[in-house]
Amino acid sequence: GFTGATLAERIASQLDKKVLVVDRRFHIGGNAYDEYDENGVLVHRYGPHIFHTSSKKVWDYLSRFTEWRPYYHRVRAVVEGKEIPLPFSLASLRKLFSERLADKLEEKLLAQFGYGSRVPILRLKEVQDEDLRFLADYVYRNVFEGYTLKQWGLRPEDLSPSVTGRVPILVSYDERYFQDPYQAMPREGYTVLFRRMLQHPNIRLLLGVDWREVEGEVRFDRLIFTGPIDEFFGYLHGPLPYRSLRFRFKHHPRPWFQEVGTVNYPNEHPFTRITEFKHLTGQAYLPHTAVVYEYPEAYEPGRNEPYYPVPREENEERLRLYQKEAEKLKTVLFAGRLGDYRYYNMDQAVARALKVFEEVARG
Repeated sequence: GFTGATLAERIASQLDKKVLVVDRRFHIGGNAYDEYDENGVLVHRYGPHIFHTSSKKVWDYLSRFTEWRPYYHRVRAVVEGKEIPLPFSLASLRKLFSERLADKLEEKLLAQFGYGSRVPILRLKEVQDEDLRFLADYVYRNVFEGYTLKQWGLRPEDLSPSVTGRVPILVSYDERYFQDPYQAMPREGYTVLFRRMLQHPNIRLLLGVDWREVEGEVRFDRLIFTGPIDEFFGYLHGPLPYRSLRFRFKHHPRPWFQEVGTVNYPNEHPFTRITEFKHLTGQAYLPHTAVVYEYPEAYEPGRNEPYYPVPREENEERLRLYQKEAEKLKTVLFAGRLGDYRYYNMDQAVARALKVFEEVARG
């Protein structure tokens, strides 16, 4: 994935060290892996990956390995039978409520928070104004609660604010899902980007191999582990919980399936969202299309993949025990979404890898 590929590339190219990349999957790219399906649509095998960042450092680094296709991701949610823009915004108000009520709520949001503000739903639920409390309760019930229960198996208030703050109420008419200054998709896809990152002569790939199969057989100066930190220590302090996903891909013999890249279903259906890849890849010329349905599920080791660490305080306590174990190891570093047990976006994973590289470079 992004963490391992960034570290491998930096160590190989900047320190002139030999790097062995071991991955139990049979491909590079981690969860960002993409490939052409049998109908020529470039699909993301592990769900949609939309690149966005506010970090020029990360953008400039990845730009060495890809050209970009400008892309602003747009998401809608089906609420009471209507498709509304996400994040919930002033435009969403206009889709759901009468003009008079929408005007009143907009005026109060602007007065309380200011145009362009991003307000976490749980913060909005705490305001004193009864009209804004009505809005907060409506959005919580119809947009956040059902989706969060499906995605995490938990209510929003049982999760860390780092999760509930990821999709706030947006006090503006900006219908883009992200507002970062850098938003684009790799022109030839993520797998091509990774291939370029890993093509340095100092890098060797060992795919389709679990790290435990080569443990003790490979000599190394430093080991960087990007798998689950609890797995590395043999679940010494008990397993850390993760959420997993199941994907169902479907081909449609028509040019388009939906108007935007992703449509969320917070209240109906067992799946959380449907993504149509042609919006992401720019393959508008194809006469057919492909979509993916996402079904969140509990993680069960050996049966499915750990996708998301579950950010809760009780899990942080267990993580700290594993971090203390990690501190005892002088030649092993942990990084990435699973190694750090952190819910990183792609750009955050790259930024974290660049920081770990600085540690490695210092020796």
